[in-house]
Amino acid sequence: MKNLIILFLLIVVSINGQSKKLSLNESLEIGLKNSKDIKIAKSVVKQSDYEQKEYSGYLLPKLSFGASYSRLSKVDPFQITMPFSPNPIKIQDAILNNYNLKLNLQQPLFTGFKLSSLKESAENKYTANELELENEKNKTAFNIITAYYNYFKSIKVLQIVTENSERLKQHLEDTKIFVENGLATTNDLLKIEVRYNNNELLKINAANNLELAKTQFNKTIGVELNETTEIELIEPNVNEIKTDYNTDLTIAFAERLELKSLLYRLQSANNLITASKSFLYPNIYLTGNVYYNKPNQREMPLKDEFKDTWDISLVLNWELWDWDVNSSKVEQTTEVKNQLETKYQQLKESVEQEVYSNYLKVISEYNKIKVSKLMLRSSEENYRISKEKYNNQLLTSSDLIDAETNLLDSQISLTNSLIDYELAVAAYTKSLGKKLY
Repeated sequence: MKNLIILFLLIVVSINGQSKKLSLNESLEIGLKNSKDIKIAKSVVKQSDYEQKEYSGYLLPKLSFGASYSRLSKVDPFQITMPFSPNPIKIQDAILNNYNLKLNLQQPLFTGFKLSSLKESAENKYTANELELENEKNKTAFNIITAYYNYFKSIKVLQIVTENSERLKQHLEDTKIFVENGLATTNDLLKIEVRYNNNELLKINAANNLELAKTQFNKTIGVELNETTEIELIEPNVNEIKTDYNTDLTIAFAERLELKSLLYRLQSANNLITASKSFLYPNIYLTGNVYYNKPNQREMPLKDEFKDTWDISLVLNWELWDWDVNSSKVEQTTEVKNQLETKYQQLKESVEQEVYSNYLKVISEYNKIKVSKLMLRSSEENYRISKEKYNNQLLTSSDLIDAETNLLDSQISLTNSLIDYELAVAAYTKSLGKKLY
């Protein structure tokens, strides 16, 4: 039993000691959950939902209740003098305490299309905000993908530079033996030492870039900047995507959420223009009141007791002149609509440029991968041959250093090309209005 407990504790410690490496999908899930921009966009959607409810409520009957109490100053009772009576006849004593209770019901019947237009405007604004929320999620996803692959690239570059450092170190040890046996000069050894130290500087820079990339990744997914995070190092599976610019541009115009959102905001602006023109029509309301007063002014003579009465009214109100206040509101909302129409055209031009730029970028980056692979194969073969010749004293150390340098540059170039292609595909996918998460 003691041995089983010890084994269990060792397993628990081992599991806790292993830091989980995040996949791209897991990074997206964490980042989208923690994004402050998405939280703000969600709040905007909620706000517009409440605005919808507000304007919907204006179309429904409104019920209100009021109450008041008044204490009146003391006055003489109401009395009259009759010719046949020597003394005045008292009609009613003064009632000094007044209680008034009122229940009011009001229903708009026609408001010159104002309330219905405001309701439709709020609905269109809500839909626009929902689309902008989805667009914000896609933008955040793209930022996470970019940070993830830049982190990935920094790790790979550091690995490549470290491997090159090991090669140079072995080269340095071999050369020291050659010098001791008179097969190489001290100058050869110094050249390799300089190259080795330069590579160490590259490694320091690569390590610093890795730390910066990790910090940016942490920031993008919404965790502490100095938190230790690791990602899965799965080599990108490069597949050439078949694209047709004209077809994709049509897709982008139809699917880009920013364009859809602006169209709904244009509809909302049209609704506001209709609402601002409501002054051209009369407003008609149906109102009803129930009173429970003490005394009730409608009963004569007044009695110091509660009585209930009611009334119902059809009210019409029509503004005939307001010194162009309402017409100025119409012009204001019309200008807002004009601004949105211009913004829509600007955005379409921007989308067209973005799609074309990303289209060229995808093609360019894919071609770079093919060239980088050829360069790497050539550099690997050149280094292998140069290494053998150097070991057989058929090549100088300078030639071997050049071969090592070319190999290092080719490895880094291919890594950069692979990552840049993945980012180019993500940017192109985003520019077409497709989801990245």
